Amino acid sequence: ACTGIENIDEAITLLEQNNWDLVAAINGVIPQENGILQSEYGVETLHGPAYGPSSHSTASSSPSSSSAFRHVVPSRQIVERQPRMLDFRVEYRDRNVDVVLEDSSTVGDIKHILENELQIPASKMLLKGWKTGDVDDSTVLKSLHLPKNNSLYVLTPDLPPPSSSHSGALQESLNQNFMLIVTHREVQREYNLNFSGSSTIQEVKRNVYDLTSIPVRHQLWEGWPPSATDDSMTLAVSGLTFPCHRLTVGRRSSPVQTREQSEEQCTDVHMVSDSDGDDFEDATEFGVDDGEMFGVASSALRKSPMMPENAENEGDALLQFTAEFSSRYGDCHPVYFIGSLEAAFQEAFYGKARDRKLLAIYLHHDESVLTNVFCSQMLCAESIVSYLSQNFITWAWDMTKEANRARFLTMCTRHFGSVVAQTIRTQKTDQFPLFLIIMGRRSSNEVLNVIQGNTTVDELMMRLMAAMEIFSAQQQEDIKDEDKREARENVKREQDEAYRISLEADRAKREAQEREMAEQFRLEQIRKEQEEEREAIRLSLEQSLPPEPKEESTESVSKLRIRTPSGEFFERRFLASSKLQVVFDFVASKGYPWEEYKLLGTFPRRDVTQLDPNKSLLEVKLYPQETLFLEAKE
Repeated sequence: ACTGIENIDEAITLLEQNNWDLVAAINGVIPQENGILQSEYGVETLHGPAYGPSSHSTASSSPSSSSAFRHVVPSRQIVERQPRMLDFRVEYRDRNVDVVLEDSSTVGDIKHILENELQIPASKMLLKGWKTGDVDDSTVLKSLHLPKNNSLYVLTPDLPPPSSSHSGALQESLNQNFMLIVTHREVQREYNLNFSGSSTIQEVKRNVYDLTSIPVRHQLWEGWPPSATDDSMTLAVSGLTFPCHRLTVGRRSSPVQTREQSEEQCTDVHMVSDSDGDDFEDATEFGVDDGEMFGVASSALRKSPMMPENAENEGDALLQFTAEFSSRYGDCHPVYFIGSLEAAFQEAFYGKARDRKLLAIYLHHDESVLTNVFCSQMLCAESIVSYLSQNFITWAWDMTKEANRARFLTMCTRHFGSVVAQTIRTQKTDQFPLFLIIMGRRSSNEVLNVIQGNTTVDELMMRLMAAMEIFSAQQQEDIKDEDKREARENVKREQDEAYRISLEADRAKREAQEREMAEQFRLEQIRKEQEEEREAIRLSLEQSLPPEPKEESTESVSKLRIRTPSGEFFERRFLASSKLQVVFDFVASKGYPWEEYKLLGTFPRRDVTQLDPNKSLLEVKLYPQETLFLEAKE
């Protein structure tokens, strides 16, 4: 209405260039000497000098006008569309390079800039991180429909990794301690803070928040090195002076203003001519409604939805939700669980009792007037983010699209019952966003609290803490029950182990007995075989003996009397011409083989078994009679 710009893309570009300051953006496209907004009360503006004295007479000449606005048509040169600038943060190993280009440039132009900065041939680079699929060096950036701020990374698979000496130096820097002397500008107070080189800039800012009560997003710093461009960067690589570095922090002016300040500024820039209730009745003459005029979130200005409609995979939908949430409200936000609702249940409720957490379900709605305030001021408050990350598993869903809304209500009915689903179904759009606090029970999941968007940070924290108290009491009972159950299971395991060991011992004993019996049986078999063999030899020798000569035989006969080790005697007659071997065979036939026993004479004592067995009894002087005795060999 004020500038004559009808192209939405051009308007958004101008707003981005002025950090979404509406008055500054309008001042930037309309000649300052003409003025942009005039009223009958004066010509001063919030930014810069007065536009000129002629506006008073102009306003006075039209007292019958019911609107405070006057449409000023800018010159053609001023409303021509300026080229849109894109910011790229490119990461390569341990370096970050910032590249700013017009959207009419190509991907190859980025590589040429990186070639000079990184000293890497463009042909060796693989530029990754594009949200679209097919991107080559000739692709024009405008065709990719990129946001203003983009993050990319470079891969160089054909180049060798950095030398180990550099890695060693970096590791040494990470182990160093930095002394940061931080001056709080408003109260003129210094803090001496010690941080390791592995600490990040974000951790420093959060510690300063604890000391100064200045939230990170409102901190205005001086003294950081030019290379410290990313809060996730460690102090070792940020370029700080070692071992001591001075910094200054102050509070950034808050964009949230009181109603009185807003009314005062409106009077200063002459957006309001009087307070009779007709201030904006003519705004619709220029095709602008209240939401578009004052930057209230509207669907026409959004670049992309929080979540795709009819998403097949809940994990992919949550990835887009997280990325879009970060682009809208910054990186300080709850860590959303990436996965299905069932997977979130498993993570929160079905681990060990000590590891269980509450489940927080955030239901987003882009068409609610409370969404932006709830997300930026409450859900992204550092105290809320910290408390959620420590005690909750946070899962999110976008209820803006009807298909996504119906899908969540189906999941809600399946997991929580129809009563909870009906409660969410009856919530009006302006009551969103919703925050559901879920606690896992033994047999079901219980909804402890449903928090609507019209709340404050303190009230939200109190309700989270109240839910945590209920959960902690239940968790202590679950821990006791789990400890008792584990104790019973341990006793049972010990008993089972003792029983197993007893069975093993019995089985080993039984196997030993079986082995012993088998060995005895084997030895008995050997003994029997040996006895049978000896008996067969004895019988063979007995049968091979010549017949015993009779007493009345005419041949010379030798009578031998043999005493056994047991004291028994047996006698036999042999021909004097018989060989000594015949006597040995006779003794062996009685069970005394000459290999085991020796045959001894009495007078004189001699070992007959040592004599030549082929000699006759007459030759060995065993004639006409002799008494011999058997003795076992050693």
